[in-house]
Parts: sequence; structure tokens; C-alpha cells
Amino acid sequence: MTARREIEAVTARIRERSRKTREAYLARVDEAAANGPHRTVLSCGNLAHGFAACGPHDKAALSGDVVPNLGIITAYNDMLSAHQPYEPYPRLIKEAAHEAGGIAQVAGGVPAMCDGVTQGQPGMELSLFSRDVIALAAAVGLSHNMFDAAVFLGICDKIVPGLVVAALSFGHLPAVFIPAGPMTSGLPNDEKSKVRQLFAEGKVGREALLEAEAKSYHGPGTCTFYGTANSNQMLMEIMGLHTPGSSFVNPNTPLRDALTREAAKRALAITALGNEFTPAGRMIDERSIVNGVVGLNATGGSTNHTIHLIAIAAAAGIKLTWADIAEVSANVPLLARVYPNGLADVNHFHAAGGMGFLVRELLDAGLLHEDVQTIWGPGLRPYAIEAKLGKDGTVAREPAPAVSGNEKVLAPVAKAFQPTGGIRVLKGNLGQAIIKTSAVRPEHRVVEAPAIVFTAQEDLQAAFKAGELDRDFIAVIRYQGPKANGMPELHKLTPLLGVLQDRGYRVALVTDGRMSGASGKVPAAIHVTPEALDGGAIGKVRDGDVVRLDAEAGTLEILVEAKELGQREPEPVDLAHRHYGMGRELFAGFRALASRADQGAAVF
Repeated sequence: MTARREIEAVTARIRERSRKTREAYLARVDEAAANGPHRTVLSCGNLAHGFAACGPHDKAALSGDVVPNLGIITAYNDMLSAHQPYEPYPRLIKEAAHEAGGIAQVAGGVPAMCDGVTQGQPGMELSLFSRDVIALAAAVGLSHNMFDAAVFLGICDKIVPGLVVAALSFGHLPAVFIPAGPMTSGLPNDEKSKVRQLFAEGKVGREALLEAEAKSYHGPGTCTFYGTANSNQMLMEIMGLHTPGSSFVNPNTPLRDALTREAAKRALAITALGNEFTPAGRMIDERSIVNGVVGLNATGGSTNHTIHLIAIAAAAGIKLTWADIAEVSANVPLLARVYPNGLADVNHFHAAGGMGFLVRELLDAGLLHEDVQTIWGPGLRPYAIEAKLGKDGTVAREPAPAVSGNEKVLAPVAKAFQPTGGIRVLKGNLGQAIIKTSAVRPEHRVVEAPAIVFTAQEDLQAAFKAGELDRDFIAVIRYQGPKANGMPELHKLTPLLGVLQDRGYRVALVTDGRMSGASGKVPAAIHVTPEALDGGAIGKVRDGDVVRLDAEAGTLEILVEAKELGQREPEPVDLAHRHYGMGRELFAGFRALASRADQGAAVF
């Protein structure tokens, strides 16, 4: 054992629950790996097509079977601030591969959409499904069977989970994830949030709002708040898929480029052609998944990962549940305060000690499995470091700082901000839901109030503007699940509900949709399952029904007699207008196939 008994117990239950599916998965991985470098199985015609566009040196190298070839899967586009820095990466990776005696080719590109652009827009209804499209697109790129390892260039919300699913589907190949880093700090996130609320109240105009948003999201790199994109980076490092210390180094810096080159060389070093073969499917196991859940809770990470981690685990034959996530949360303290859980941004987190400090604290407290395999080698302890630029231009590493640079941002276990991670599962006659409490003050964690029912966030926005919501209430927004309309984020509601809460009203949100990695100060029971379109009780709620959301007790109840509730039918709603436009008609099959939120909301 390398972790506390509470963490070991969760891991053991996952392992036992997953035994058959994991064994079947590993058998497939081993069968694929047993064939060795896969260019040997290609015909001459296959191979000639595969290197037709290469230079003479690379053609000669690829015509044999002893030079490793690195496949690059890229989510580059120059509209997304987080992905624009990836433009020069293929060139850097190819140069590094040549230096290491290997070859690199761009195997394929995958789509990358920005939830920040599509919030409150029709395109947001493609967002969650884009994860599965990304997995499928990456699989197409790797299906050419030309590669000994793969590197994945992706950052944001659905992109990294989709790429991890693809990497595990090709689990016989080593997989290295290469980040691009966060943008430098701009307008503080709390100031941006205040302007959003003032705009919602009509106290400032669009010009002031756009100015604040542009000062916050101002350059290349990920948004600096701790939403899903930066939670992704934390997960990739704590699960051993990044090189140590690489997650939060800013783009377009010498250290960032050195880390990119190093990652490419490391991917080539762990192929089956060398002595450190590290196939992703064997590397990522139950312990790695639990480490990811620990990191999510210790940092107050995105609620989206209560869906994504389940889908990722399933791709490796591992059955993770919401109960597992909640149990880990109950035993892992919150060590980071990064907006929306605090005032700092991820650059402040990194400057205070970042991932190296966090990993060391969690390891020393027995809250992580240390005996895992990573792309860097055996054990997680080598990740308790700080990466710097060496004198020769390569990456140098030193132990993580002994003390936090700012304990208001990153605390040691002994001074944790709270004893639990803040992600809870709510259960009751409305079904199951997720709530993130780490940003919700204790006095707001229990709300009992009449329901006001909506079938679109635009309807709630209209009611707010009409002055109809100045009272205690619980907003029930339904028909927002995967089967109904792709489970969009309802982040546009945060400023409105925040205004009402600040006015002294007791308000909360209950929805079968998502609230995003920016879930904030208003209590929100999200991902309610079963969803309304799947016969869930959330479809039976009527205006005026009293609903009780108790984040302390972990309950979500409609205070209606069981007999009456059982006799009610879900209120029907016409969703036809939500199923076309902005490409939504192309995703009818996805909506039909989507699993429940607590099963990963996946189509495969």
C-alpha cells in the first residue's frame, strides 16, 4: 500500500468492480502490442502512401522497422486562445524527434471548440458531444498504424478528455500529452465577475462588459480561472501523462519550448523499440484514475470531470462511479483557492508552488498512490518538483518548495482550507445530482423554497429582466440532459442567480444540464439523473412545489407525497426547435445513443 486506507479502499472496490472489463481490455492491449512496430504489417503500397510526403531521410528511416515514428494528434486552431500556441509545435516535435533518432508525423487533427464562445448559444449544445467526436477523430488519425507512440496536443474542456479516450483506445501505444500553458494574468477574475453582475442588473452597458471580458481574456493560452481547461492540465500531470512540472508554464517562453522538445523525446524513449516500453493502456490503471479524482478534489476542480473521468476510466475497462468520487472527496482536503473557489488565478497557483507542491503534500499525507507508472518512469514522487530552464536551454528540475509561496492560494495539508474536497453527490426522490460546495459559503448550502420551472435558460433570463424573480426560489431547468439537447452548460445563469443571492434571497439551481468548471457561489444541483427526457422525476416538478437542496446532508428532494409524485407524468415539451441549426441536426444519433451523466454521457 502507498496510500491511506480510505483511498486504498476506494481503489480496491473499483478494481474488484472492474475486474472482468479491465482484464478484457488489457488482453486487447497486449494482443495489439505483441505485434511489435506496426509498420511491419503494412504492405509496400500501404507504407509508400504513409511516407509519400516525407523527405528522403524520413522515407529511408520509415521503410525499415527499427526507427520509432511518433504520431502527432493536434487540436490546433487559431481562434481558441489556448490552442493557438500549438501552431509551431509540430515543427518543434519533428526537430526533437530527429535529434533523438526518430521520426514524427502529424497523424491528424481534431476539432476544438470554445465553450466561452458558445455559452448561451446554440453551439453549446454540441459541446459535450464534441468530446466523443474528438475521440473518434483521433482514432481515425492513429488508425493508419504507422506509429510507435503518440503525442496529443490539446488543452480545453472536452478536448483533453476526448484525446485521453482515444489514447486509451490505442492503449498499446505510449501516449504523452503536451500542454501549451495558461495566458498571463489579466483583469482579476473577481473584478470580471462583478462587472458581469452589474451588467445583469443593467447598471453598466455592453461596452463596459466587453472591455472587462477582453482585459480578462487577453492573449494566447488557457483562460486563467480554474475551470475545466486548467483542471484538465492538473489531471494530466497528476495521472502521469505530462512530463513533470509542465502544466502551467506560460506559452511562447523558452521553458515552454524546452518542455515541448523534452516531451517528444520522452515519447520516443518509451516505445516498444526501447527498454522502457510504457503503453498507455497498462500505465493508466485504477490507481491513476483515483489519483486524478484526488487531484480534482484537492484543487476544487471542474464538476465536468464527474462526467469525463467516468468516460475516461471506461475507455480503460475501469468502472468509476459518482459514489467513488464522493467518497474520495470526503477524505481529501481542499488545498487550493483558485477562482471561482478564491480570488487567485492559475498563474498565482503556479507561482505559489503549483503542481509540485501539491503532489508532494498529497503524497506525504498518503492521499495519492505513489506506486503508479507514469510516462516519466515508475512512481509519482518525481512529479514533486519545480521545472526551470537550465543553462544549456534544456529543462532543469529541483524539489518543490518546502513552503507555499502564498498559503491563501495553495495551502499545506496541515492548513487545508476545508477538510473535504467539496464535490458531493445529492440523492433523493429527484434522482442523483452533483454539487460543488467548495465555492459556496456554508450559510448558502441548504435551500428550501418553491420551484420555478423552466425548459431553457433564456426563459429564466427573461424572467429576471422582467423583475419576476425577486423572491426565494429554486430554479428547476430541465430538458437539458444528454438525450434532450446534448447537456449544455448553463453558465450564463451564474451572474443572475448571484445578483439575487446578494440581494438576500435564498436561491439555488436544479438542472439535468451542466454548470461548467466555473460553478460558483450559488448552490447548484447539476447533472440530475435520470434526466427529464429519460423519465426522471425532474420532469414532474411543477411551479410552486417546494424543493429542498441540502448540500450538507447530501439530499435533493421535492416535498410532495410519494403517491402524488408517482401518479404524475413528466410534463411534455417540444424540443424540435433545439435539434436543428448550428449543426445540431447532425447529432441526432448522438442524442439517441448518449448514456446517463453518471455513466459518462458517452455515445460509445
